[in-house]
This record gives sequence, structure tokens and C-alpha cells, in this order.
Amino acid sequence: MVRKRRTDSSSGGEGSEPQEVGSGQGSAPQRPPQQQQQQQQGGYQGRGQGNYQGRGPQGGGGYQGGGYQGGPPQGGRGGYVQRGGGPQRGGGPQQYYGGPPDQQQGQQPRNPRGPAPPQRRGGGPSSYAGGPPSRPSVPELYQATQAPQQPVSHEVPYEESSSSSQMVEQSVVQFQQLSVEQEAPVQAAPASSKSMRFPLRPGKGNTGIRCIVKANHFFAELPDKDLHQYDVTITPEVTSRGVNRAVMAQLVILYRDSHLGKRLPAYDGRKSLYTAGPLPFVSKEFKITLLDEDDGSGSTRRERDFKVVIKFASRADLHHLGMFLAGRQADAPQEALQVLDIVLRELPTNRYSPVGRSFYHPDLGRRQPLGEGLESWRGFYQSIRPTQMGLSLNIDMSSTAFIEPLPVIEFVNQLLNRDVSARPLSDSDRVKIKKALRGVKVEVTHRGNMRRKYRISGLTSQATRELNFPVDERGTMKSVVEYFRETYGFSIQHVQWPCLQVGNTQRPNYLPMEVCKIVEGQRYSKRLNERQITALLKVTCQRPNERENDILKTVGHNAYAQDPYAKEFGIKISTNLASVEARILPPPRLKYHDTGRERDCLPQVGQWNMMNKKMVNGGVVASWICINFARNVQDNIARAFCSELAQMCNTSGMSFNPEPVLPALSGRPDQVERVLKARFHDAMTKLQPHKKELDLLVVILPDNNGSLYGDLKRICETDLGIVSQCCLTKHVFRMSKQYLANVALKINVKVGGRNTVLADALSRRIPNVSDVPTIIFGADVTHPHPGEDSSPSIAAVVASQDWPEITKYAGLVCAQAHRQELIQDLYKEWQDPNRGKVSGGMVKELLISFRRATGQKPQRIIFYRDGVSEGQFYQVLLYELDAIRKACASLEPNYQPPVTFVVVQKRHHTRLFAQNHRDRNSVDRSGNILPGTVVDSKICHPTEFDFYLCSHAGIQGTSRPAHYHVLWDENNFSADDLQSLTNNLCYTYARCTRSVSIVPPAYYAHLAAFRARFYMEPDTSDSGSMISGAPSRGGMTQSGRNTRMAGANAAVRPLPALKENVKRVMFYC
Repeated sequence: MVRKRRTDSSSGGEGSEPQEVGSGQGSAPQRPPQQQQQQQQGGYQGRGQGNYQGRGPQGGGGYQGGGYQGGPPQGGRGGYVQRGGGPQRGGGPQQYYGGPPDQQQGQQPRNPRGPAPPQRRGGGPSSYAGGPPSRPSVPELYQATQAPQQPVSHEVPYEESSSSSQMVEQSVVQFQQLSVEQEAPVQAAPASSKSMRFPLRPGKGNTGIRCIVKANHFFAELPDKDLHQYDVTITPEVTSRGVNRAVMAQLVILYRDSHLGKRLPAYDGRKSLYTAGPLPFVSKEFKITLLDEDDGSGSTRRERDFKVVIKFASRADLHHLGMFLAGRQADAPQEALQVLDIVLRELPTNRYSPVGRSFYHPDLGRRQPLGEGLESWRGFYQSIRPTQMGLSLNIDMSSTAFIEPLPVIEFVNQLLNRDVSARPLSDSDRVKIKKALRGVKVEVTHRGNMRRKYRISGLTSQATRELNFPVDERGTMKSVVEYFRETYGFSIQHVQWPCLQVGNTQRPNYLPMEVCKIVEGQRYSKRLNERQITALLKVTCQRPNERENDILKTVGHNAYAQDPYAKEFGIKISTNLASVEARILPPPRLKYHDTGRERDCLPQVGQWNMMNKKMVNGGVVASWICINFARNVQDNIARAFCSELAQMCNTSGMSFNPEPVLPALSGRPDQVERVLKARFHDAMTKLQPHKKELDLLVVILPDNNGSLYGDLKRICETDLGIVSQCCLTKHVFRMSKQYLANVALKINVKVGGRNTVLADALSRRIPNVSDVPTIIFGADVTHPHPGEDSSPSIAAVVASQDWPEITKYAGLVCAQAHRQELIQDLYKEWQDPNRGKVSGGMVKELLISFRRATGQKPQRIIFYRDGVSEGQFYQVLLYELDAIRKACASLEPNYQPPVTFVVVQKRHHTRLFAQNHRDRNSVDRSGNILPGTVVDSKICHPTEFDFYLCSHAGIQGTSRPAHYHVLWDENNFSADDLQSLTNNLCYTYARCTRSVSIVPPAYYAHLAAFRARFYMEPDTSDSGSMISGAPSRGGMTQSGRNTRMAGANAAVRPLPALKENVKRVMFYC
């Protein structure tokens, strides 16, 4: 071991693309009422009679023929025309928002399905302590008489650049012309999250076939002990929880009987200690001596002295927890829940390696190699949750990556996938080794039994043979090679390699790689590559009955009845899975084009196919080209593939020109930008004299294409303004009909078509959606991978652009501060040097876009928000609902459509299993519960409006139901209505003929945010290749301005703006 005296610093595949956003080339003028009536009654009646025919003269993928011409499918501007064109729902002038002042005080009985206009739940001051999170202080108002009809404008959608600001102002004026008149006082915003309450459950759902499922929740009996919390101060302070725990464990061994009243305390590893009953003092100081770990040297172990002060802090209130679980108190007593969680984690924390809420150990299952020096360890997740059945312990199986305890040389061989002694390390090799080993703990092997441990801080820039260091105060230098030979009699073999730098970076110690071995039990927290992810998924993928058995085994193995901490605190855990009442919701009927042999279809077990069906709104591809970047695909194969693809698109209901504008061209992947721009220019030169545009680019990619996919999408969508469809070489050679049919679905929505529509949407039978123009939003934020410290997070928001169909979603994306969860650009204001205060943001832009596409302004907003953890519910609701309100008010002073805000969660650990795995009628082919299974009792929240919905059929492994939690509901949804709407929407996902696991707007937002990672400049993203092959997602980008970062001084570099014609379609699909 060498200590240096002076400081010396050393140094995919195709994802998805989006649909028509409806702001097309403008919408057609509004139809006269008799035409509207005819369309409503006649539906889709063959070509030329109201059917969908792609991009016609109306543009924007509107409906051609005598039926629906892209104008609003509704009488007047705000009313609800019934089939006979009769009066508006509700009789007189429709209330735009809320109810008359007396009803606002909460006197109106709840009637979710009746003809009463939407009304805020609870109404006035009597509602959850203060009404909406932050409503702008504008008067509330009601929609009065219909505004005179006027044609809808044909402007391009608003974008935040100086040139487009006038358009925004025009759009706002037009928004205001859809006018509203009366005014009434509005409630003040609550002062803080404490004054807010999430909506109470509006009763349980009844729709569907009842059944029983099992959940991985185990009933926990609430203890009747008196829980006490004590503050712990350990000096000198250490950051390691492990050291803190060792100090407290020693304290309990020494003083439990004499000073702690024989109590066994539970400790959180930081500042809090909990006991079942009081300790015999209010405050006490203890002296504890810890011996360093035995390093095998035989020398005396270092002693460390600590002073521990334990001081009474508070009593945890189990009475309130009992009240909360019984539904008689609204607030969850977090402290009491936390105590119980810590108590149940105490024993596994001592036995296993804790990671977050999970515990891992080689004894809990076989280790599996993941490649590049990593292995998977098996473990279990454990969390205590308040539910309707009382306290429940949620247990699930999990696996994660650990670093293999290998000699460092062997680890490096595996990491670089070659014998590193064969040739010198390149610069990129060094970077890879340094990245993988930084922070890793190693032990030395050159000193016999003495196994001292060190943490790696870096690699030396020089080879071991070149390293010298001063051995005394006079600066006498000695080489590392010489030092090891003289001091330890160890001859270093690999003198050409760098040394590991360990310990302090100011005074680094040098260790040759060959004398170090990685210490066991270190979790790998950096990013896994594709192969490692695949290997880890293989390990974690278990059929439902296997997973259920493993969970039961884990509960048995954990033996909570014998756990000394659980006994001390009086916590009893059931050993049986919870049996829960569930219902299986029926699938929705889907509408296809009337010219197909099958005009509609009822999916079976979450799936269907396109045989004998035509897309309900086939898009038009008149001009297209193909570029082939795969060296092993010959021109004739590329031609044959494109011909088959064009034929499949036509068979599926599109109008697809079989001949490309130019013949297929082969290009080199390393010249992607030059090839794309040159070919695009050649195609446009041929098309422009005929006033034509290029509709589509078909691209053939190598199977392993590195950053090519991302570069291509960025160039096409932010530079050239063209939608593209990428196809991998393996699929081009196979040319399977199923593959071509799926690609046709994607191409159709990218060029502005619709694949299918819910039959109930066309017949206006969807509660709380079909009665008035309704916009459905989806929002998500994706964060950079672990280890990427500087990359921004990316927020995406999509919104439906057609009503009543609700199938086309426009998307917007923006970059924001690293790991910021609140979406910063939902609404924003800034000072313009010429026009003063200007407002914009994603919600405002999408509302304007909806009005342009439909000719109506939304009178109801449903907002599905993905990716929010329970701890952030209040924060996200307060900030984002406020932004939605401000965006609406900025369009028109009194415009406040009622909002329902629903969080969608997939990252939870609740799993549902069939009551009988052998019953063919209660499981799908993968052994999972049937699609449409919904649970809103027993394992759900004691009082709030939440439910678990498994909307998809399993393919492999155990299905994970989505968890929907309603945080705000001014539309008074009943449980049945929201559950059915959510389930039915899952059948409208554009990219496949299967129902999907989360509601499509949230899924599209996820795709859009993912796509936008490709748009980042190389220095803010590790590399394009980091996401190649991952599902991509795109959306309209904000242009021109820096995105503000919350809580940061520097601005995040904005993403490049999407081209207007790309924005209008679902390019991210």
C-alpha cells in the first residue's frame, strides 16, 4: 500500500411515434345543425357518407364526405344537442362551471349520472377546507346563451417564439368569443396542503362480474402498546447508518437490563429510537466504545469512542391510526405508521442487505450472473400500509444487481469482455473501468490474513511502473513497484496497468489492481446495459403461482411470530394472503370502418386483430421514400419489403401510394445526417413543383444500431419536419404479416389517421365525457438514469384533440431541472420586451390546439398524471392544479372548466392472484388474472377514491395492476364511471391490438418524454445510444426560451423545437 504525500489529481429498435393532434391544416367551418344531426344518427356510413378518409381537403386527417367535416360534432358552441337536435341538457342555459350560488354551498345532492351540469364536489366553504388548491382570483361563471357561430381559424398551433405570440393572442381572443357571461365569487385558494383533502370514495363500483382474488397483503393486527419516540444524538456524528446501528446495538447489549428498563428498542439508523412503553428516564447520556472490524492482522483493533444522548421526544398516537383505518379520521398519522414500519424492518436489516424498502441476501435465492462483473441477488420488498381491512403488510419478491466479489483484475476482464493483459488499455477502457469501480469497496490480498478494506476513489493516469511517491519529509522518491517488493516481498506483474486510488483524493493511496478483491454485498446502483437488463428480467420473471408460493415461503421464513421486535411491540402478522372481492369489467366494443367485412369488434381476453377490418380513419401516404442503413439488406430486399408494407397499409384501410418518390437508397450509418438531408432535398425538389409534401420516411436500421435511431428521430422531427417509421433488419428479412400489420397501425396515426374508436364514444354514451366537450390529458416526467448527475429531467404532456372520439393525442415536451418531479412548464409567464407580460405553457397550448381541432373549448378536463409517488401527492396536486387553473384563466378571464386529477401508479408492489390458478375461467393463458379485473375494497385506501385495475392480459411473468388514485374531482365521477372510462380507454392504444396496462394518455406522455431524450445535445445526454432500442416517446417541444429551473440558478438548455407538421400528429407512437 502506498500513500502519496502531496496532492496529485489524476484523471434499438423502433420505439414509438405519435398521432394526429388535430390542429391540422385548420379545421373546416362548423356544420349547420341538420348536418350534425344527420351525422349523429347515421354514424359512419361508407366512403363519401361521413366516413373517415384520411387527409382530405379539410386537412388534419378530418372526416371527408357529407358527414363530419372536422367542425364540432355538436350543436352551437357550448350546448349539448341530443339526437333530435333538442334543447341543451339541463334545460335552460347550461352552467359552464359550478352551480348557482346556493348549490355551491354544498346543498346540491350528488348525481353523477343525471342531467345536472358538472358541479364541484362539496361546493363552497363546507367542502374540504378551502376548495381547489389554487384557483386564480377570478370570478366564477356560468355559460349562458350560445355565442353566434363563426368559422374556426386556420392558424398553426401556438408556439413560444416571438413570431407566434400574436397567434396566441388571436387564439385567446377566439377562445373568449366562445363566451361566458354571469359572474359569481370564487373560493380562495387553501393556504397550504394541510387545508386540502383528497376526494372521499364515492361508494364502491358495481359493474362487472364479481369474483375473488388474492393479494400479496398480510393483515397486521394493530398493537395496543404505548409507543414512545426518543431523539438520538451520537457524537462524533457519522454519516454511515451501519456505524450508527453498531453503536446502538452495543448500547442495547450493555444497558438493556440496567438502564433501558429491559425494553428492546427499534432504531431507524439516524436520529430516532422507538420503544413499546416509556424508558425509565427523560434524557440520558451513554458512553460507547466500538472496536474496528478485525482485519486479520493480529494487531490490536482500533477503538472508537462515542457519546450517545437519548432524549424523550413524543408518543406515537395509535388511537388516531385506529380511527383513520376505521374511516373516522381523514389524515393518516404518518408517525405511527413509520414506527410500525421501522419495528418490522429491524430484524431483516440486521440479517440482510437493505436497499430502499427491500432486503437482499445470497441465502434468499440463487445468485445469477448478469455479465460484466455483476450478479443478481434475490430478496423481498416489505412495507406496512393502511388499508380498508386495517393495517396490511405488503410483501413482494424482488431482485437487484450486486457487484460480484471478484479479484479486481477478473472484474475488469469481465467488464471489458476480454483478457486485459493481452494489450494496453485504451482511453475509453480507462473511463469505463473508472466509472464502474468508483465508490466500490475492496480488500487487499497481499498481506496474508490481513484483509484491510478501502473505497476506490479513482484510477491513476500513469501506469504502475511510472508511479513514484515521496517516502520522507525530505522528498526522497520511491517507485510503487520497488516499495511493494521491499515492504511486502510482493512482485507486481502487471506494471503497465494503472493503480487504484483509494481513500482521500487529497492524499491518495495507491494499490495495484492485482492485490485487490471486491468486498461482497455491494449493490450496483449505476445503469445496467441492455444485456444485463434482459438477464435480470429473466431472473425476476415468474409465473403467478410460482410468485405466490415464493411470497408465502418468504413470510414463513421471516417468522414474524418469533421476531423479537414484533413481539416486543405486540405486532401480529397473518400468514395468509388477503382474499379480496374483485370485479371483471366488460371490454368495450370497438368501431372500425364500414367498408371492412367486420365493422366493429368485441375484444376477447384483452386482445383482437385487424383481420377483415379497416382502420376507422385511414391516413393518406401519397409521397414517401425509403433509406436503408443496414449493410446486409440488399436493394431488392428493401424494395420488396416496402412493397409488402405499402400493400398491408392499403389492406388495413389507408391510402398508401405503392411507388416511392425516389428509389430506395442505401446510406452509411456514420453519415446519417448528410444522407437524410441530401435525400430529403432530392425528394422535395421533385415534389415542390407539384405543390406536394413528403408524407413519410421509411428507414431500415441494423439490429444493433447504437445512437443511429435517436439521431435519426432528432433530425427528422426537429430539423427536416417529417415523420419516420424505423424497421429493424431482422423484421425486414422475416416480413411477417403480423409485424407489417402492427407497423401499419403506427404509420396510420403518424400521418394523422385513427385506427379505431370506442363505439360508445360515437354514440355519445360515455358518462362524464360524451355530454360536453371533454379534453383528456396525460402527463409524465422521466428522470435521467442513476449516475447521470447533470442531465435534465424531461416532462411530457399529451392531450386529446378530438371529441367525442378521444383517440388522437397531441404532445408537448420540455426539459427541466435534474430530478424535478413537478412539471414546470404547464403554465408560465414571462416579460416580453415589446408586448410586456406574456403567458404560455403546455396546458394553454394544448387547450388552444383542442379548440382549433374541434371548434369547441373543453368544458371538462380529465388529467391522468403518471409517475408520482405517494409522498409527493399534495405537492404535485397543489402546484399542477394551480397551473391548469391559471392556463385556463389566461385564455379567458372566467374560464374554469371542472377538473378531475388522477394519479396513475405502476411502481408499486401490490400483485393480484387468481383464487384458483387451475380454473381456466378465472385466468388468462399466462396464468394471470383476467383483463378488466378491478379492486376498490379491502386493500385500497381506508377513505380516499382509489382502485387497482389490471386492464391488460399477461404475456409472461405476473401482471402488475395499475393503481389509480383520484386527488381532485370536480366532475363528480362515480366509482363505476371512472373505472369503466379508464378500462375502456386502455383498448384505444394506437400501437397494438391489445388493451394496455395503463391508460393511453399516460402511456403516450411516457413515450413522448422518452423520445425527447434523443433531442438533447450530446453534452447534456450521455449519448444517443444509451436509449437505443428503448421505447421512444415524443411530443411538441417548447421553442426558443430557456426552461426555468425550480430552485436552481442556471437555466436548463431548452430542447430543439419540433416542426409544426410533426407536432400535429402522434409522431411518438
